[in-house]
Amino acid sequence: MAALLTILALYVVLAAVLTLAQGRILYPAPTGPGAEPSGFERITYETSDGLTLTAGYRPARGGQPTIVYFHGNGADWQSSVVATDRLVPEGYGVLAAEYRGYRGNPGSPSEEGLYRDGRAALAWLAERGVSPQRTVLIGNSIGSGVATRMAREVQPAALILISPFSSLTELAAEKVRWLPTRLLLRDRYDNVAALPEVRSPVLILHGDADDLIPPAHARKLAAARPGTELVIVPSAGHDLAWLPEAEWHALAFLERVLGEGP
Repeated sequence: MAALLTILALYVVLAAVLTLAQGRILYPAPTGPGAEPSGFERITYETSDGLTLTAGYRPARGGQPTIVYFHGNGADWQSSVVATDRLVPEGYGVLAAEYRGYRGNPGSPSEEGLYRDGRAALAWLAERGVSPQRTVLIGNSIGSGVATRMAREVQPAALILISPFSSLTELAAEKVRWLPTRLLLRDRYDNVAALPEVRSPVLILHGDADDLIPPAHARKLAAARPGTELVIVPSAGHDLAWLPEAEWHALAFLERVLGEGP
């Protein structure tokens, strides 16, 4: 009985520690200002709760749409520049969005906070004459949650999800089966519920060797919304967003559904 009580006590303590630390676990935000990518300017925009965020921007050419890129939880806006380097030569603009608490930005990241940050990025573009309908939203990994929510709200020209999860609660339950994660998790990013409300063309890209977010999540998302295009990339892992295949598939999809060439 004493051993059983000890194990139970340890379980409760560990569950409490993981619950309290989930923000740091979910958002391992890079700090410091980061490098200055060539061809991009640093911009700032205000969130609805009073934060001034720094991100990166490169305007479109020749009437092409602007990509709004929402990166993964351990990345930054500078990495989004690398992930779009084959799209820029085709004339697409890029707003490499950044989150609160990342790269010197104020605030602490959270699901609702990142949604506010996404809305602020889109509002900044709209103020400069780029309507949501002239944007392409791309979300990688946890950024898929932000991109899907924004696409549900504004209905952009297209939505591309790279290495997405069906929901963060489902992914956490798969990874930590011994904890009641569905009860403990504060941030949920329920993509599978939000995606059916997106009326824009949707492409999902996922690597069949992704051992962080299994491709079953991408298949579940595609099944939840008829008409969604799904591409499973052979031998690609969770770093798919930085592989040439991701941008090749994105370019082909955009040229097909938007009728936009170089």
